[in-house]
Amino acid sequence: MRRRGVTVILGALITALLAVGVMAAPLPYVVLKPGPTVNTLGSDNGTEVIQVTDAKTTTSAGQLRLTTVNVQSQVELVWAISSWFSSSDAVVPRELIYPPDRTEKQVEQQNAEEWTESQNSAVTVALTKLGYPVRAAVNKVTDGGAATGILQKDDIITAVDGTAVDGPSKLTELVRAKPAGSTLTISYQRAGKASTAKITTKASADDNTPRLGIEIAPKQDAPFKVEIDLDKIGGPSAGLMFTLGIMDKLEPADLTGGKIIAGTGTIDNDGNVGPIGGIPQKLVGAKKAGAQLFLVPKGNCAEALRNTVEGLPMAEVATVDDALTALKTFTGGGTPKPCSAA
Repeated sequence: MRRRGVTVILGALITALLAVGVMAAPLPYVVLKPGPTVNTLGSDNGTEVIQVTDAKTTTSAGQLRLTTVNVQSQVELVWAISSWFSSSDAVVPRELIYPPDRTEKQVEQQNAEEWTESQNSAVTVALTKLGYPVRAAVNKVTDGGAATGILQKDDIITAVDGTAVDGPSKLTELVRAKPAGSTLTISYQRAGKASTAKITTKASADDNTPRLGIEIAPKQDAPFKVEIDLDKIGGPSAGLMFTLGIMDKLEPADLTGGKIIAGTGTIDNDGNVGPIGGIPQKLVGAKKAGAQLFLVPKGNCAEALRNTVEGLPMAEVATVDDALTALKTFTGGGTPKPCSAA
């Protein structure tokens, strides 16, 4: 009986240890949780999120809050079980966030780069809406390219074959409209003086795309400087809210109408709002922050409708103009265009 008792005790101990090991073993999943929200019109750690120099800014009665998602990258079974039963968390395969061919550090680096790009696009779009159009500036002339000896760094390209160029994307469109080897009439400004030149495009080595042999950067002649100072957040999803925040600070009118508006969405240089990840968690985070309206990218509306948060109306936006219309409607007492599943 004594030997049998010891055997039972050892068996129970081993079983317990194995159970602990299973519970503590990392799983191939990550947990998405509601992250902090930040008022783009306010301060973070004592520093203004959006900083404008050499221009008068205004103060708004309300808030424009960007939303985030926290990613718990090391998940044990006990945490996974807890999150599975949570209404605000999501357990997803690790490879969706951290692809097998990339390290966590590489993913974080990409997120940091996208974060910077989203800020740059937000500034570009906001200044365009404020009356400072984007111009296509030559950033570099490629050695041996079609424009070598013709164009110079800082030249502003204004037209191709008589068609106005209102930014880098338009220039690319016009150059690619004709096959490589075509001779184009390029209108440009150099040190404020208008000139024209004939340039014959060359085919790229990889895909025969017609090229001028220049690198183009967007340029806007605003008499002030806009910078965004916010650390520890990555990815491109704050682009829309940064755009609105910049416009609100530089326009006399208060876009918020004293309301707390939250939202998410990427922004490109043309003002298009793109979909993002983690919309269910962002809705929960926004509600906790007191948001009265959530701006949802059109591409996320179907998912958002499956994860509605009581008391938080949602407005569908596909462009920055849609977002401005939604704000004007909501602050005026109306109902913005709601999300649709289509």
